Amino acid sequence: MRTVEAGRLASPVPEPIEITVTEWAMEMLEPAELRRAPLPRVEMSFSLAMVPSPDINRALYAAVGSRVCWTDRFGWSFEDWRRWVLRPELSTWIAWAEGTIAGFFELEAQPGGDTEVHLVGLTPAFVGNGYGGYLVEQCVRRAWQRGQLWAEKSGPASRVWLQTSTLDHPNAMANYIKRGFKVAAQKTGAKTVPDPRLAPWPLPEDPRLAHRTFDDLPEESGS
Repeated sequence: MRTVEAGRLASPVPEPIEITVTEWAMEMLEPAELRRAPLPRVEMSFSLAMVPSPDINRALYAAVGSRVCWTDRFGWSFEDWRRWVLRPELSTWIAWAEGTIAGFFELEAQPGGDTEVHLVGLTPAFVGNGYGGYLVEQCVRRAWQRGQLWAEKSGPASRVWLQTSTLDHPNAMANYIKRGFKVAAQKTGAKTVPDPRLAPWPLPEDPRLAHRTFDDLPEESGS
């Protein structure tokens, strides 16, 4: 295993590498804290996956996350995925635009009213075209509708939260802050990251090479 600092890896390597990663827990405590995002240039629709499918969640995880170093689930077996998606407290939502899967998000109803956004992201064809803010807004709106729109027996949400890091998309942090999230906790440490090109299909480049750090959090601004 090779240890590298951000931006210093000169060539792709097949083995895991150790990277210094900053992670943030972010939260929203009231539905009124959610800020609207600009409308995307084409209409987006959102559908709740009524039939839990480990195959679909695994494919979406790879399609959306591989280019931004979502690798924590690479070691999951099919049974791990099956147990994950079959839980009644988990909901998977698929975003559509122009007849195509544009992204997805996973929401979990946790005890005490906590609702976690486990995953939220766009498929590569829709990145960089102004869809991200609207995707997060619609994700959070549905998170606050826990107990009504989904996870009907779980009770209402009292807090929506998520975790992000310097391994996520470089615009993710600013997007969450613009939507109304605030930082609840932060930690920095070493993390072993497998090669994201071990996803089910090849990637054009190693996204670890674009690893970023944030010296300062983005300033809050309106949409």
